[in-house]
Parts: sequence; C-alpha cells; structure tokens
Amino acid sequence: MTPQILARAREAEQDRQSRLRDRILCCTVAGCLSSGAGAVRRSLEQEVERQGLGGAVEIAGTGCMGLCGDGPLIRSSKRDLIYSKVAPGHAPAVIAGAHPAMTADHPFYKGQRRLVLANSGRADPERIRDYIAAGGYEALLQAVTRMTPDEIISVIRRSGLRGRGGAGYPAGLKWELVARQKSPVKYVVCNADEGDPGAFMNRSVLEGDPHRVLEGMVIAGRAVGAQQGFIYARGESPLAIERLQTAIGQARNERLCGERIFDTSFNFRIDLRIGAGAYVCGEETALIASIEGGRGQPRPRPPYPPESGLWGAPTLINNVETFANVPAIVANGAEWFSKIGAPASPGTKIFALAGRVARTGLVEVPVGTSLQTIIEDIGGGVPEGYEFKAAQTGGPAGGCIPASALGVPMDYDSLPAIGTMMGSGGLIVMDSSTCMVDIARFFMEFCMEESCGKCVPCRAGTVQMHSILERITRGEGDPRDIARLMELADLLQNTSACGLGIAAPNPVISTLRYFREEYESHIHARRCPAARCRMHGEAAA
Repeated sequence: MTPQILARAREAEQDRQSRLRDRILCCTVAGCLSSGAGAVRRSLEQEVERQGLGGAVEIAGTGCMGLCGDGPLIRSSKRDLIYSKVAPGHAPAVIAGAHPAMTADHPFYKGQRRLVLANSGRADPERIRDYIAAGGYEALLQAVTRMTPDEIISVIRRSGLRGRGGAGYPAGLKWELVARQKSPVKYVVCNADEGDPGAFMNRSVLEGDPHRVLEGMVIAGRAVGAQQGFIYARGESPLAIERLQTAIGQARNERLCGERIFDTSFNFRIDLRIGAGAYVCGEETALIASIEGGRGQPRPRPPYPPESGLWGAPTLINNVETFANVPAIVANGAEWFSKIGAPASPGTKIFALAGRVARTGLVEVPVGTSLQTIIEDIGGGVPEGYEFKAAQTGGPAGGCIPASALGVPMDYDSLPAIGTMMGSGGLIVMDSSTCMVDIARFFMEFCMEESCGKCVPCRAGTVQMHSILERITRGEGDPRDIARLMELADLLQNTSACGLGIAAPNPVISTLRYFREEYESHIHARRCPAARCRMHGEAAA
C-alpha cells in the first residue's frame, strides 16, 4: 500500500459509512457473546432484511464497549447511543431507535478517557478498512516515511509511556537499549500471555482492535531495527487469536506489515505463537524459552532480553496495552500524551473491574485516578446492604487495598507504598462478606499451582504457605502460624528465581498488614468474622 492508496481507502470508507442511515454495532467479544450477543446480532440482521433496509442500515460486529455486566451491548453509530441487556426480541426497537439507551453522560462512561479503547465498540475488528477509516496506520506511515528510528524513540521517551504489563518500566528506555545493540538480527515480541484471575484487558484489546497492536509493533520494529515480530498469546483466548490471524493476514495483503511497507525498503513480519496457558510464561525469559520451543521456565538475568533474548538476539518485549498506546503517541506527539494522567506516569490505564461492585467491566481512566473514583463513581459502588472492604490489584501476586486507602491514586508509585502494585490492570472488589484469610489462601493456591518448579523457594515455599492458610481457614490454626507465614514470605521474596515467587507472598503480607485481626480470630477464637470459612465442619457464626 502506498501513502496515496491509504488516503483514498480512508476517504472511501468514511464516505461509505456517512451515507448509511445507521450503523448498528454489536459487541462480539467474549463477555457479550457469552450473554447471547450472537443471537442478538442474527435477529438484527434478519430484521433489517425483513424491513428492506439492507442498503441503509448496516449490522456489524465490534469490540468491548466496557459495561460487560450489562451485556449484550449494542451501539447505534449515528445516534451515538448504547443499548444494554439487548435480547433478540428487541431488534425492531433497536433499529427504530426506540429501545432504552445510555449516552456518554452515563456514570460508567463519564469518568473514563478511552485512548487505547477508542475504536473498541466503534469499529469492526475484522475489517481493516474500519481501522483505516478511524485514522489507522497513519502513525505507521509517519514513522516509516517521515521519521528516523532515533526520532521515533525520542517521541516514545519524551511521552513518558511506561510498560503496561505491571512493572512500569519506561518504554522508550527499553526501546533505546535494543536499538543500541549492534546485531544484524533483532526481534520485537508482544506479550499477550494474560493469566491473572479476573483480568481481561489485553484479551479485549486484541478482540476489539487488533490492528492497533499490530501498528504499534511495526512502529517499534522500525525504531529498534528489527524485521521480525512475534505475538505470544494464550491458547485460552481463541477469539483473540482468530482476530489476530485475520488482522495479520489483512495487514500483509495491504503491505502494512511484511515486505516493503509503504513501498520502502523496510520489512517487518509478524507471526503468532500460542502458549499452553502456563502463568509463568508471562515472565519475559520464560516467554522467550516457550517461543523457542523449550519449557516455559525463567532463566537468571542478566543478560536481559534487550541484550540477549530470542535465540540470543536483542529482543524488545512489551505487552499488548503498551504497543496499543504507540500509534496515538506517534500521531499526536509526546507532549500531548505526557499531559494525560499523572506526571510520573502519563497516559491512561485499562482496568478489568470485577467482583462485588454494581457495574463490572472494562474501564480506561487517566493514570492517577483514585481507586474510589473507579469503584464508586464509575463502578457504582458495592451492592446495597454491604460495605466496601478491600480491592485486590496486581493479580494473584498483588496486594489488597483496605477501605482506609480508598483515595490512593492508581499509579506505579503510589500503590507499592501501600503494599500492592498496578500489575497489568486486574481490579477485584471485595465487600464485608469476604474473608480476607480465605482470599489469601485462594491466591496462594493459584501461585502454588502455577509455579514452574524450577527453584526450591517457590516450588516448596508456596506449598508450605498454602498449607498453613488451609489449616487456618479450617479452624486448625496454630498461634505460631502468623510468624511462620512471615518467615516463609521473606524467604520467597529474597531467594526466588523470578517475579512469580518473589511476588507470591504479597496477598498474605497485605492481608496480614491490614486485616491481621481476621487471622487472629480464625486462630484464637476459631471464628471467621465474615462467616465464610468452615470451622470444625460447621459454618462460622
């Protein structure tokens, strides 16, 4: 594709859509599909045919609109309205615009800033022309034809973009480290191995806007001097994989990845690699081992992947959300991005809001937005009759935030100060009916089962910690168990080989820090304050 063809394709698709009386977009990603969105879409298509509106009203699939708990969700593009909990029988009312609807003033949407999710819910992820009509691949054109690799890296560095995979490492610095390496072969890897319980941010981006991620990867390849990219995705996300395969094929056909991109000498191929679902493969070196065909286990660092990664070559690894930010930064400039969010953590962050909260779903807010705003204003608070107790962030190796810290800014620096971390964006809300000892047991069980077993501290330590927590929740705790848990936590944090073992004790440490009285009640009074655990075979009072 040449620059002229890209411009003509954009104008043609924009003109086609403008002539429609309405374009009705049906959420066709995992959450809404599980609620019957497929049947709703078919009923809308049949109704359009019945009314003879085929040339005036278009029915198309789209990505996540965010309010997953109210699915299936439908958007009227011309009216800019969202219809929730749509059933097949509602098709005539939706087409007529007579069905009850939500607008951008709805509390769930009002506090959000959708940058990465800008096209999700507004474009068909299976049509490259939809992405192009929304300005897609314009940033790539700019990066390939009007910018040097050093200029691209400079924009990413000055933007302040930090890796959205959890650690928050400055993306531009990582890109620069790879670019500096004197090697004829380099790789770009997109880490799409999202395995945290309750987390579906990356999966939703891939299902709803795969071309945005591809464009970010190709720009990164141009910046660091790589000609090959890999997307490492979980096999448990078949729809994301299917849409990625479709998008890669479309981009290759249009020569937006592959050979001679925009009729230049720049080549960049993207291939998919499917993981078998091992949580540890989210760790960079374990992911590399898996792509190479080996067992997904971490290796000691240094050397780090920017120096020696895939097959010993310099390798840039970022996650889905990080790459999805890149096109907007290149198109709008570093200063534009740096003014959004927190000064030390610019931009937005996507959270998967789940648990005991009125409105669950995918939320994108400026970094630094308070936890209270996300849970109460956007999420609608906990169910009536209950009180907020804690929020768990950072996945199974994150920590729990108590009610006293509801005002904490959700950024990479504030959360570690209270014993948790941003992580990739999972956010699970718990109310007064939750037992925090049992929560610690649940997450420790996850870490225990997902340990790769390579190092003794993680392999054996998680088992021992889980065993102690099991005893406590059964009412068989020993007064010395709290000290044993802390001793084991210290051992794992200081001697484990990778981040899984190092962070595995975090749920235990944070619940002991803020909810120690619950542990003591279980151990000394043989009583679960939340009445959730089984004590001597009977429900706790």
